[in-house]
Formats: sequence, structure tokens, C-alpha cells
Amino acid sequence: MTVHAEPVDAPLASPSGGPEPVLSVRGLSVAFTTETGRVSAVDGVDLTLGAGEIVGVVGESGCGKSVTSMSLAGLLPGTAAVTGSVVLHAREGDTELAGAREPVLRRVRGRDIAYIFQEPMTSLNPVITIGQQITEVLKAHERVSRGQARARAIELLRLVGIPSPEKRVDDYPHQLSGGMRQRVMIAMAVACDPKVLVADEPTTALDVTVQAGILQVLRDLRDRLGTSILFITHDLGVIADVADRVVVMYAGRVVEAGPVGEIFAHPRHRYTAGLMAASPLPGRHAGTDRLDEIPGLVPVLSEQPDACTFADRCGAADELCRSRRPPLEPPRPDRADHVAACWHPAPTDGPAGSDPGTPLEEAR
Repeated sequence: MTVHAEPVDAPLASPSGGPEPVLSVRGLSVAFTTETGRVSAVDGVDLTLGAGEIVGVVGESGCGKSVTSMSLAGLLPGTAAVTGSVVLHAREGDTELAGAREPVLRRVRGRDIAYIFQEPMTSLNPVITIGQQITEVLKAHERVSRGQARARAIELLRLVGIPSPEKRVDDYPHQLSGGMRQRVMIAMAVACDPKVLVADEPTTALDVTVQAGILQVLRDLRDRLGTSILFITHDLGVIADVADRVVVMYAGRVVEAGPVGEIFAHPRHRYTAGLMAASPLPGRHAGTDRLDEIPGLVPVLSEQPDACTFADRCGAADELCRSRRPPLEPPRPDRADHVAACWHPAPTDGPAGSDPGTPLEEAR
């Protein structure tokens, strides 16, 4: 992996007056060298994660969400070229992770930044008990005895809501349900009390009742441990349920960002409005009404154009959209914390047909 750390101006997408940042991403760009040529996966992403905050990152498959998250701790393959800045505001002070040497990244992974992945059965070792896999994390970052590590593993299983943790600690992954395996992954992730937890679509493979339980576990961890969570998903309902702020990505760029209630009530980028219209909302899709859809597919780009990358799928696009890249800035002067990169912002009445005073629960 080729990395170049560059100083970048403060992002327009960062919250004003919000909690102290624990992670600051500036101008993050990622490109891959493939057999068919260069692919630009992430382009100039600015993102700030505050202490005890849950920030949702949403977009279609191929928008750059997972690549962005994997680049934070240097988990991309050697074919990736990364530029920009990723600063972790951790226990020992600020640490620049973009371009950091492998020993530095190894100390950060699991201790300061931890990950929960989408499918736990592919992340857990099938021939090692879940207790051993949790204690492995503890032994890698903390000086603990074998007995202390086991006791801590049982405590973590209890923390994430697994019943009879004293017995379950000796189970193998195949002996657990999908929801229980995901809870084990969460226990492993929070074993060393990380400042940042990256949840990469952790509920996608789960049914809705199990999903609700996992989301509650994450909320409890935020409230009890003060963990900051970067929550990646394509499910707007999950974002509305769990996130404080939302970042919408398209074709590797941040196209809109702001408080979740404001975004749901007043989406301004045409892509965000399209995602909202394609989601079933109370009162909008009754009876046999079909959901709206966004025509076309997310483009695979060799180079990022000086234009709006959504123009070819947008009914409001004109020559300006196809010839100039829109800046990420507030579409309304009274909401500096809500930014969008669109030359022709969507009307202010949101997808629920709400007025500016509509609460989030009614806009969902």
C-alpha cells in the first residue's frame, strides 16, 4: 500500500460546537491499481468523529464506504494508493495514521480503533473457542495473566448480552446463532476499550429482531463506555435509528452530511433525496404503490472528473453539473452543520412531506 500524508484544510462537513473529535479525516483519497487499469475508489473525503458520537456512513454498494473505513487503520492491500490525512486523537496524543509505519498501526488496531465486520462466520476462527479468540486480543495489547484474560472474556460476553457467559466462553462459533456470533465480534472489538469502533454493515445478514438487539448493544456501549462509532450501512432505517450524524457517499465522494434529523427532514443533494424516495416510509407507499428507484449504476471511475459524478443519473442535471464539481457547502445559511455538494439542491420539503419543525420520528 502506497501512502502519502498531506495537510488538508479543515472539512466543511465537521460539526460545529460538537463533541471533542477523536478521529479527523482530511482529504482522504484512495486509488487501486488493477489488471484493467487504475480505479479511483475514494476522492477527497473529509470526516470528523466526535467523542461518544455515532456517525452513519450511507450509500449504495460501490460508493467507497468500506474502502474509507479500511483505510483508517491501514488495512488496504498493497495495490492501494492512499493520500490525505487520518489523525487519531488518542491517549498518548495525536497520531497521524496515514503513512504510519506498520508497528504503529499494529499498536492502534484493536486498542484504539477496532472493527466489527459484516459476516462474523468469516471473521471468527471455526476451530478456536470464542473465549480464546477474545483473550487473544487482550494478550496482544495488555499485560494480563491467563486467568485474568479469561475472566475479562466472560465479562465482555456478559456486557454484550450473551446469556450464561461462563459456559458460552468455551463454545465454538458454529455452536452460536448468527446474532450471538455478531455479539462475540462486538465483545472482541471492545475488549481493549477502543476510542473508535468501526461497524462495517454489522446488521446486514441478520433478521430484523436480531438487528434491533445488535443496535441496542452498540447504543449501550456508546452510553456506558463513551465509545465513538463509525457505522457503515446501506440501510437508511438503521441510520435513522442509531446515528447522531450521517454522511452520504456517492462514487467515492461525500455528497451530503449533517445531523440525522435534518438530513431525513430536508435532504438537499439529489442522490440523498433519491435514496429517501426509494425507502418505504409511513404514508408515502401505501397499498400497491411502487417504490421509486434511481436509474443506472454507481460509476467505476479511473479518474475523478471535475463535475458532479451523479449527473448521469440525475433528472435535474444540466451543463453546469457536467462541467464543474459542486462544492460541499451549506445549502441553507441558517444550518452551517448541514452541507451538500449539489448545484441544484432538492426542495426543502423532505421525503415525508414535512415542514422544518417535523421531528425525526415522523420523518422516518
